[in-house]
Amino acid sequence: MLEETQDTEEIIERVAALDIGKAEVVCCTRVPREGFPGRRMQEVVTYPTMTRSLLGMCDHLRCLGVSRVVMEATSDYWRPAFYLLEAAGFEVWLVNARDVKHLPGRPKTDKLDAVWLAKIAERQMIRPSFVPPREIRVLRDLTRYRTDLVVARTSEKQRVEKLLEDAQIKVTAVATDIFGPSGRDMLAALIAGERDPKVLAQYARRRLRAKLAELEEAFTGHFTDHHAFLLAKMLGRIDAINADIASLDARIGAEVDPYADAIARLSLDPPSDSRPVDE
Repeated sequence: MLEETQDTEEIIERVAALDIGKAEVVCCTRVPREGFPGRRMQEVVTYPTMTRSLLGMCDHLRCLGVSRVVMEATSDYWRPAFYLLEAAGFEVWLVNARDVKHLPGRPKTDKLDAVWLAKIAERQMIRPSFVPPREIRVLRDLTRYRTDLVVARTSEKQRVEKLLEDAQIKVTAVATDIFGPSGRDMLAALIAGERDPKVLAQYARRRLRAKLAELEEAFTGHFTDHHAFLLAKMLGRIDAINADIASLDARIGAEVDPYADAIARLSLDPPSDSRPVDE
């Protein structure tokens, strides 16, 4: 026997969905039809992705009383629209395209895609992805760029090693780090025109001086002015990247300063179960 339940269909009354491209945003808005319970009204508008157009879209959605705006995480194109809508006070949902595409009935065109996304959004059939607050986004931009610079520096160092191999300079087989103080002095001497292996080996410092004979053998090659020109360019790029990384480190330090207490707590060593032994 069928019985009536107390369940009610939970629909977000005023919702908008965006299909975002590089040059255009297709916005589908769905709101209740006044005087007709259960009926919906729909509008589909295409906006350029320029800032003024997106701000105009925000104003229009506010006039329609939209409470939630949903968009897919499409490349990096979602960021400007998301940030502007967020600043305008909307509840903005960024949804994972992988989750959305598994729902049946998805159309192929941008316009119909926006309509379909709005319909499933109003029925709460999707969930938002985590988007960190602005302060954390700023910090992530800095740390990610720093990571990119470290990768670029590593690539440039590998080019230096390949260049030395091409010149039959086998110093990397003797010195652990050719970019330390001793190695940089040796490379600078090569660039300046020094080719005598005995003279080059004398730039070794500290423990590396125990390998003078090996260094002399390693510097016996055919390093030319061509190699010197390229080596100077490569080392210049490495130095420039080092300077940029140092600048980023300072900026990152300033950005994380408000979180110093939290970082200190996270950095504490875990408590030890061992007990002190009496002597």
